[in-house]
Amino acid sequence: MTELAVRVQNLGKKYRIGGKPASYRTLRETLTQKMLGPVRAVRSRLARRANPAIEQEAFWALRDVSFEVKRGEVVGVIGRNGAGKSTLLKILSRITEPSAGAADVYGRVGSLLEVGTGFHPELSGRENVYLNGAILGMKRAEIQRNFAAIVEFAEVERFIDTPVKHYSSGMYLRLAFAVAAHLEPEIILVDEVLAVGDASFQKKCIRKMNSVANEGRTVLFVSHDMTNVSVLCGSVLLLDQGRVKMMGPADDVIASYIQQGASACSGVSWDLLAAPGDDLVRITALRVCKEDQTETDSFALPEPVKIVVEFAVLDDDARLNPVFIVKNAFGTAVFSTANYEERAWGKRAFARGGYVAACTLPGHILNDGEYSVDALVVHDMRRVRAAAEKAISFKVHDDGSTRGDYVGPWAGIVRPRCSWQTEALECVGVQG
Repeated sequence: MTELAVRVQNLGKKYRIGGKPASYRTLRETLTQKMLGPVRAVRSRLARRANPAIEQEAFWALRDVSFEVKRGEVVGVIGRNGAGKSTLLKILSRITEPSAGAADVYGRVGSLLEVGTGFHPELSGRENVYLNGAILGMKRAEIQRNFAAIVEFAEVERFIDTPVKHYSSGMYLRLAFAVAAHLEPEIILVDEVLAVGDASFQKKCIRKMNSVANEGRTVLFVSHDMTNVSVLCGSVLLLDQGRVKMMGPADDVIASYIQQGASACSGVSWDLLAAPGDDLVRITALRVCKEDQTETDSFALPEPVKIVVEFAVLDDDARLNPVFIVKNAFGTAVFSTANYEERAWGKRAFARGGYVAACTLPGHILNDGEYSVDALVVHDMRRVRAAAEKAISFKVHDDGSTRGDYVGPWAGIVRPRCSWQTEALECVGVQG
């Protein structure tokens, strides 16, 4: 048996945009089409020669896509909206046909592309489990063996004999995911459905997908949540405008994708009318700099990082607090800080006018990597009145000052310089 689970070669999918919507034809229209079809085909070719712009109505959702996935791999598929991720999974699921190239799938495929895909609304949950299992090619005995686990995972015991048209979207999702994960297909395709469930169910699904991966089954996982992708996937495929931009280790591809989409820099400013905020307060400038006020986007590990925000207060007697949220390259919040404890301004009402606030992050706190800053101004400690998300970014690089002879990566988001002390103990039974 081949070691490959999926092989995609020069795959392409073309859609036509701007054309007439598909509709049912009458018998008269069908007969007319048969008689006049050749004439209309000639006219169409002549029209395209006279007006080449007509050919531009073709839109390639995927083009020249080639990659391979081995058995037992968990591969993330990422990219911006419209990059072709869902189209790729629909082709692999045999829901739609490619316009060019080929996609070979070696094994039974379980797909979870949309909430309730493959479910019949008039059938009960129990009947849909058996129907979905049969579609996946499972035998009745195999479905029966897994039925109790499916129902327990989906948490729909009370409603298993109720038509699924009465289910909430969350119940739909839980049952659909449970079927796809428990009916033991060799390949599972998951397309951004975990975002529909609540937090506890998302964690449950992540644990199940980890378990599935450890059993040697192949998973293709489409998601915009880079944290989930980095946790679940060993490698990642990055699509950009229907083409393969990059494929490789998860952390490398995710970092490249985030850097590609970043529009932040070490400093940014806005005109008052266009500045983030409302009729009470607006953020007019944001920058990151060294202690000597030199604006920069690169810091050595021991260097303090100073974050500065300028804001305009447009009304009197407003109790405001600037807040910074520092995030890593995966969008995970590393920490947040506010001026609540600042003696002079932390609990003071602001008068109308312009202000500048700064906080300094000591050196030896952040690990080497890339970081972005969200700046907020909060009113009365609870309502956000101005927000500039990922407006600036900076890098922390390892200058080797605390590394010694170690040359590998340093694990963790933060990297504090801790105080160490070692003593020798007189241990019984240990000979020199």
